[in-house]
Amino acid sequence: MQLFYNSAINESSTSFVFDKEESKHIIKVLRKKDGDILFVTNGLGYLFKTAITLASDSKCSVSILSFEKMSTSLHPLHLVVAPTKMNDRYEWFLEKATEIGVQEITPIICDRSERKVINKERFEKIILTAMKQCNQCYLPKLNDPIALKDFLKQKQEGNLFLAHCEETDKKSLKSVLEKHTKTTILIGPEGDFTEKEIQLALANDYVPVTLGNTRLRTETAAVVACHSVVFFNE
Repeated sequence: MQLFYNSAINESSTSFVFDKEESKHIIKVLRKKDGDILFVTNGLGYLFKTAITLASDSKCSVSILSFEKMSTSLHPLHLVVAPTKMNDRYEWFLEKATEIGVQEITPIICDRSERKVINKERFEKIILTAMKQCNQCYLPKLNDPIALKDFLKQKQEGNLFLAHCEETDKKSLKSVLEKHTKTTILIGPEGDFTEKEIQLALANDYVPVTLGNTRLRTETAAVVACHSVVFFNE
């Protein structure tokens, strides 16, 4: 199944028109024609079965034949990850975490962060493309970048974990995970969290965890954490 995306449709919609870029892809590249079936999601869990009513490469129109609501995750995962110095590494993380099954991502700015500005529009496009490629109907939420100290002021529900590299008492992530529970995991920049940041997170009820015996890059640690949570809950 090839999946398309349109954020404007909902369960009361009967038809809609793709934008020019998507229309051109459907008609010129995929060579779809009138009557062909397309599957579309709005990123909110709905899967729509549609039929092309106007095969135009500038405004491809479809009618909605049926729809279903996919079940939500019983273990929502929020990854709070510092942007990497090289953008392509963070983009790789966004793509893989979306494929694996993350629900929310927040870029955090830390004391040792070498990158403090992100291209949110580009990141959102990467997440959207990954969602469509792996046939998911829920679009992960990408939040605006926020300083770690400000993020820690926000109340987060469920299990709260802090992954860092300092040689302190830490538990393995798999040993503290709980099934069907919302999980938030903090992962720092290339230089790791500072001692002050670690203490601040601990003071806000974050549990220090390890992701294994090797030292991982920021983006690798984020993907390992994502897979661990999803695999644990299968």
